[in-house]
Amino acid sequence: MRRGAPQDQELVGPGAPARGSRGAPPPSGLVPVLVFPPDLVFRADQRSGPRQLLTLYNPTGAALRFRVLCTAPAKYTVFDAEGYVKPQSCIDIVIRHVAPIPSHYDVQDRFRIELSEEGSEGRVVGRKDITSVLRAPAYPLELQGQPDPTPHPGPPSWTAPPTARHFPENPHPQLATSSFLLFLLTGIVSVAFLLLPLQDELGSQLPQILHVSLGQKLVAAYILGLLTMVFLRT
Repeated sequence: MRRGAPQDQELVGPGAPARGSRGAPPPSGLVPVLVFPPDLVFRADQRSGPRQLLTLYNPTGAALRFRVLCTAPAKYTVFDAEGYVKPQSCIDIVIRHVAPIPSHYDVQDRFRIELSEEGSEGRVVGRKDITSVLRAPAYPLELQGQPDPTPHPGPPSWTAPPTARHFPENPHPQLATSSFLLFLLTGIVSVAFLLLPLQDELGSQLPQILHVSLGQKLVAAYILGLLTMVFLRT
């Protein structure tokens, strides 16, 4: 998801130069690469799959080209691994771990964010390395693979990970049956509270013990709203 993208630029594939860009001239020195979070921690038991959101901010007055490199590109998929960021704007980069197997637990990889001037031959004006690690699930899982016995000596090799353009069709799995029944029961109780008369309401045929206060009705309405959001997300 890109925020603040310039309206007069068009990308025709990775690395394509921008057209009709506007803004101040590119900075002559190094540019600070502002990213959040400063490191990536993936969880193997994430419900929608191990993925993280990386936010990149361009503090300069000129549009800059960005590129995402990785020391282990086969283990990750990056949505929009390269592109342009508008002056004083930010973009969100989705990074997904596609190999959450036990042999990859607690193995530290590195991503490199490079900023360069506009154009296919633009010089690099800033770069930042961030670490990435996959944590084991909080509960035991069946082994999904065997450890890789092959050593990897020497300095890391920076390679662009594969780029994906679309999210999975169903990123949110369905609720478990026990959770669904609990949410359904809570929703029924909340609706019942909303239908009960207030304590100072006259003319009600229900006994006084079934009269509720205004505060209790507000709490019931709040809980019902939360349950509605949960069901819409699933």
